[in-house]
Amino acid sequence: MEGRAHEPLSIPAWAWQRDELRAVLRCRDIGGLFRLAQRYGGVSQSRLAVATGLLQGRISEIIKGTRMVTTLEVFERIADGLGMPDEARILLGLAPLHPVGLEHLGPAGRAEVLAVYQSQQDAASDIRASVRQAREVDILAVRGLGIIGLNDSLLRPMVTGGGSPQVVRALLVDPNSDVAQRRAAEIGESFESFASGVSLAVARLRELAEQRTATVEVYLYDMLPTWRVIALDETLFVSAFGHDVEGHTSPMYRISSTAYGGALHRGFRRFIGELQRSARRVV
Repeated sequence: MEGRAHEPLSIPAWAWQRDELRAVLRCRDIGGLFRLAQRYGGVSQSRLAVATGLLQGRISEIIKGTRMVTTLEVFERIADGLGMPDEARILLGLAPLHPVGLEHLGPAGRAEVLAVYQSQQDAASDIRASVRQAREVDILAVRGLGIIGLNDSLLRPMVTGGGSPQVVRALLVDPNSDVAQRRAAEIGESFESFASGVSLAVARLRELAEQRTATVEVYLYDMLPTWRVIALDETLFVSAFGHDVEGHTSPMYRISSTAYGGALHRGFRRFIGELQRSARRVV
């Protein structure tokens, strides 16, 4: 029994995907996390103590809610002791142990997927470098405020500066559609606030069109958003929206066309083109 007490805790992989467990991770509710670890892993407080390096009395206090965990060092010990997968670590606000990369791809995949980033923030410098060379920019987003709708957004300084790019096309969610209401509910935002954000982005893009520094086109679509794409000529920066995940916080992939006829690049290009064809142009 003594040897077993020092073995890593075994919490089923499926448990980390459960909504209730993901919720306590986002809130950094360690008492809730320990209770769910007991439920799904069948571990005792003493096993939790050994795995995390905390006193059993402290484990008991955390579970009861009379003691809080606030330091990064303790969060790290808990994550390590529970054998937390990288996705769960990120939800808890910790860095992944095994950042996503390209090692699992074959030659064709590595030729098409040029880079993988943890979020848009990590990709920002590469995106800005690419837009300076691009003639055309296509944006598929929900509101687009963080990409181009505000003065300090990702692409706006490059677009308003003249020169490249020459054409900017933005696909945004129709603020008057049912899917706008659904998306607002998914991210816990009021419909009024959500719709106002889209309308603000459209107004700012209309201003950009009137400045005539670039040809600007804005389209509104009414499909529940799944993909978020920044296309700079033939280079795509792609991320995904989740039920309660914003596109700029999810992992982002840099994808390029290749001699292999890359399926990802071709598929995203076709998807954007077809969505634009069926969308309503407002600018």
